[in-house]
This record gives sequence, structure tokens and C-alpha cells, in this order.
Amino acid sequence: MREFERAAQQAGFVLDDAQRQAALRLAELGAGMTRRRGLFSRPAAPPRGVYLWGSVGRGKSWLTTTFYEAVPLRNKRRLHFHDFFREFHAAYHRNRGDSRVTDRAVTELLGDCRFLVFDEFHVHDAGDAMLIGRVLRSILDQKITLLTTSNYPPAGLLPNPVFHEMFEPTIKMLEETMDVVELGGGRDYRAEYGSGAARSEFERGAYLWPGTGEQLAEQGLTPPEAAERRPVEVGGGRTVPALAVRGDLVWFDFHDLCDRPYSTGDYLAAVDRFPVWVLSGLPRLAGENRDAAQRFANLIDVLCDRDVRLVLVGEAPLDDVLRGENLPLDVNRTASRLSLLSATADSDAH
Repeated sequence: MREFERAAQQAGFVLDDAQRQAALRLAELGAGMTRRRGLFSRPAAPPRGVYLWGSVGRGKSWLTTTFYEAVPLRNKRRLHFHDFFREFHAAYHRNRGDSRVTDRAVTELLGDCRFLVFDEFHVHDAGDAMLIGRVLRSILDQKITLLTTSNYPPAGLLPNPVFHEMFEPTIKMLEETMDVVELGGGRDYRAEYGSGAARSEFERGAYLWPGTGEQLAEQGLTPPEAAERRPVEVGGGRTVPALAVRGDLVWFDFHDLCDRPYSTGDYLAAVDRFPVWVLSGLPRLAGENRDAAQRFANLIDVLCDRDVRLVLVGEAPLDDVLRGENLPLDVNRTASRLSLLSATADSDAH
């Protein structure tokens, strides 16, 4: 518990009641995983995992980072769930001839891992839901202690009422095998502490509206020319059309990147190649189809989690872009993350 209090003091804040309760449960988890046993004692059963959920900006990632860095375990892993699931698909394909293909793929990816952290766990894709259930069962059967962070309680996963029932067995498994800890409260620390000096590459990015030549020039950019347009490979023979590729920088148009059936794995593949992104032509999401809006939310997750510098060019103020009906399921998280970008508006555009 002292590690959490010390880290909070260094970060310039005091743990609130909900954070303190979550920290206490994580401290118990750490004690359970590191408790020494006698030489001839039977192997201890792994401690119950923790499913930590709460609204955006409540400190889930901060608590998890503080805990993970303090736990003195060698065989621990921390993965963003998007990243893991992309790698799992590839491992599943490699082991598809095996009758225990899911277990083989999980073992290939995790090896001797005994403590696994999944950041940003959520389920929106009905096509992945059943496979995710099998993956979680395999992880638990292999006696790996699991800590997950999520914006949703287990019962809120796969919220689409058409498909939710199919995921209920997995929800029940999570609730029976993990302690569900809510990080409640309305205070958004990300919004409070997001101003000031940038602490990451993502925070060094900017939101420009409407993206005038002067605004772009302030970011060291010039508008792309037609001759710069080229395809960017994302694996599996697929390509994404880019408006420009300039060394480590790639420039995409919203409709090219989000209005086509690209997956989170495609975005991850592109992020692996380019540490600086420009995305222009961002419209008001309420006027777009829901799939395009959800892809945009997934993209922002990937860029933020991979700490990519982003210059985002919108057709309206950011609040207007993220307002209305037909928005992504995770629009609050998207808004919280985009609030980290410095915003620049052209005075003549108002």
C-alpha cells in the first residue's frame, strides 16, 4: 500500500477513497502471488485475479502500472488486449491443425507467464466474442493469475442486445473466477492533469480546426500533394491508401482509414512502421455510419496506447465532432484521450 501512496505523492495527488480501496485489493493480490511457502509444501493455487473497471480518467492504468512495476515477479506480462488478440489470431492460425489449438496458441504466446495484465479489455465484436471466451478459459486453466482493466463491468461487455446473450457464459466465468472491483467516483484525473507540459509523444500532438495552411505550418507540416499518395502495407496482402509518407510520418484521410473495413490489427501494423501520424478530414461523427465512428475510436486507442504523436485535423471543434447520436460505444474514453492533444482553432472559422 505504501508504494501506491508514495507514487501518488510523487505524481502530485492523494488517493481518493475508491482508489484506496482498489489499491488495497491489488496489494492483497501482490501478497498472494509473492507469498513464500515451505520447501515441501504443496504448490499453492494461484490467487484470484482482479477485474478492475471504472469510467475514463479514474486512474485504472496508473494503479495498474504502479502495481505491476512493484510486484517482484519474473514471469509476468502486461499487454494491451488489442495487441494480444492480434498476436493470438496469428498463433491460432499456426496451430489450427491441433485439437487443442486455443491452448497451444495461448502457451506459445505466454510461455511460463504466471501473472498477466490485460489493459483496456472490452468486447464489441460479436465475431470475436466466442473466441475471447475460449482464450480466457485457457488462461485460467493454465493457472495464470489475471488482472484486467476495463471501462465496463463484466455484465456490460458485448453490450449489443442482439449478441449479448451469447457472451453471458463468459461473463459468468469472469465473475466467478475474478474479484470485480469498481473504481467509482466522478473525478476525471486525465482531464485534470492533462494540461501543462506533455508527458508523452501522444500528448505532444495537436487537434487542428479547420486545418489551415498556417495551422499546419505551426506543426511543421505542408498539405500533401497528389503525387505523394501511396499505399501502405498492413500485412496479409492488404494496403491502406495514405495521402503522404514522409520518413517516419504517415498522413491519412479519415474516410480512407475509417470508412473502409480495416481492423484494429491493420492499424497496429501501420503504427509499427510510423511513429508520427496525421489524420485529416475528420467529420462530425454523428453524421457518419457507426462502423466508421467505431473504427475511429479503435484507432485513437491504438495511437494513444502505442504513444504515437498525432496531429488530428477536424472539420469542426472537437466537442462538436464527438457530439450527437450514432457515436462509438467508447466515445467517453475517446474524448478523454483526445483532450490530451493541444487544440488550435482558426479564429476566422468561428
